Amino acid sequence: MTGFDSVLIANRGEIAVRIARGARAVGCRSVAVYSSADAQALHVQQADMAVAIGPAPAAESYLAVDKLIAAAKASGAQAIHPGYGFLAENADFARAVEAAGLIFIGPTPEAIDLMGRKRAAKQRMIEAGVPCVPGYEGQAQDDDTLIAEGERIGFPLMVKASAGGGGRGMRLVERKADLAEAIRGARSEAASAFGSDELILEKAVLGARHVEIQVLADMHGHVIHLGERDCSVQRRHQKVVEEAPSPAVDAELRARMGEAAVDAAAAIGYRGAGTVEFLLDASGAFYFMEMNTRLQVEHPVTELVTGLDLVAWQLRIAAGEPLTLAQDDVRFDGHAIEVRLCLEDVAQDFMPQTGLVRAWRVPQGAGIRVDHGLREGQMVTPHYDSMAAKIIAWGETRDIARRRLAAAVDETLLFGPVSNRDFLARILAEPAFVSGDFDIGFVGTHMQPALAGDAPGREHLALAAVACHAQDAGRLAASGGLADALAGWRSAGTNETPLVLIQGDHRNDLRLRHDGGDYQVRVDDTWIDLRIGAFDGTRFDYVLNGVAARADVLCHGADVWLCAQGRTALYTDVLRLPPESADGAGDGRVLARMDGKIQRVDVAVGDQVQAGDTLLVLEAMKMEFSIAADIDGEIENLGCRAGDQVAARQLLAVIAPANL
Repeated sequence: MTGFDSVLIANRGEIAVRIARGARAVGCRSVAVYSSADAQALHVQQADMAVAIGPAPAAESYLAVDKLIAAAKASGAQAIHPGYGFLAENADFARAVEAAGLIFIGPTPEAIDLMGRKRAAKQRMIEAGVPCVPGYEGQAQDDDTLIAEGERIGFPLMVKASAGGGGRGMRLVERKADLAEAIRGARSEAASAFGSDELILEKAVLGARHVEIQVLADMHGHVIHLGERDCSVQRRHQKVVEEAPSPAVDAELRARMGEAAVDAAAAIGYRGAGTVEFLLDASGAFYFMEMNTRLQVEHPVTELVTGLDLVAWQLRIAAGEPLTLAQDDVRFDGHAIEVRLCLEDVAQDFMPQTGLVRAWRVPQGAGIRVDHGLREGQMVTPHYDSMAAKIIAWGETRDIARRRLAAAVDETLLFGPVSNRDFLARILAEPAFVSGDFDIGFVGTHMQPALAGDAPGREHLALAAVACHAQDAGRLAASGGLADALAGWRSAGTNETPLVLIQGDHRNDLRLRHDGGDYQVRVDDTWIDLRIGAFDGTRFDYVLNGVAARADVLCHGADVWLCAQGRTALYTDVLRLPPESADGAGDGRVLARMDGKIQRVDVAVGDQVQAGDTLLVLEAMKMEFSIAADIDGEIENLGCRAGDQVAARQLLAVIAPANL
């Protein structure tokens, strides 16, 4: 490959690792960049060279254009790959790269700028004959105009940030009374995430699927598509599961959607890898939503069904090589499904999580691929996106791919920050997903029990109790697990031990008996019998109700992580807690739920509030979260203001109860 032989990766995490692998595939040297928070990160270790670029906040490191260009020049890199997120769809960054005499691995700045503004992009697509959702994309942006246009379009409708994507700055509005607040919230989030508060309105297409087309375009006027990906399983308007091909798309529809995507790319003189996103309704009609002018998170499913390396093709196109594939040369083989493993608490409205990664095991097996940037001992900070890994499975059929992926998710182990692993497993087992008959309302329609965060069952509690006791006694550390089977034996009978385990808001008072590796645990009024077998560090075998299975456990201080029976839970062993309690729930103390930045404060000292009222808005991991009052009363004290950086469990406000 000519043009360049060294690439700086202006990103971090799993995508930086992936790009480094793609660079090696075409004989290029890879240069990583890292903030102070990422000095020991996996992407730094995987690259051929790494350059420090500043403090942890993204604005001072991964978003600092001058530092990235300086790092490229200092390392001898001739090209910069932006990955996705951060500056990947920033036209000014692309211009700065080219102005510095470097090659930007992506489309032209003009194409990025056009497609990054939903209003202008939609106007161009209409001109190109690409089907679009009816709506408003005018220049007037005052509230009165937007409200009037919303009434003209009719409800339900979508309010969207014109300058971005990923679900940020997006609101579904079902009635006129909610439109003004939706506009306000979308403006604020859009300005924070993208630096622009410009909005567009679109008629909500209900019962639709989110289907996107992957395109490749070279610098010589050749554009092809690589088929579709179905991204209909979403939470907070962000993708959770992606697959190729779509269960709803046949060959004829694929050809029509592919042609529309190629027309869209050709209309803006596109080059490189890009994705044209559509809404597909039940009748087979499809409507342009946006074009992502970068590599997509979900590109692996396309790679697995086409056999093409999209990162390698990005590099080859940027080097000036023509596409060697015609449209008829593209072949599709089998089915691939991807899930996004995110560090977030599903039961807390997908609140991003931080903390130390204490245990991390990557699944393996036929057809399994895992793209990740994690390592044990890594500290997850609030400065970056919550996605930690992508688990992908390929199979000859959709059902084989789904079954392989379900087994891989079950094999995945992550102790430390709370993740959505169990939520992903439940999605893959949900009958509607198994059938392939679902739309973008899938999570809200089918996953309500999972969203509610039901407590672990009795058997899971019993396993956690046995794991705590056995690790304390050192039984599981012995080779073979039962070498000291007589430990704890008494001539007067078996020993009985009280345990108290807290999981979430649930306190569980347990009693435990043991005789060697045989245990009985009383949960509520039920005694559960089980037997512990071999142990290899954090994994142990057990027999419960005559069924042999395996579990993983890790104890650290009072924290006990257990992964068993398809469920991961963090318990607190009360007997290991210090005497004082740190829980301020329900007593008028308002605590930060995680590290982040105060985006907005809606109250002042002396204000009367009711439980559920929004007090302030916290920004973390590029998302906004409302913090509400937990009791009725009067704001007695405020410990923060807009712009403040706060830590998890930091006291933000105090409410004097109304009955005092």
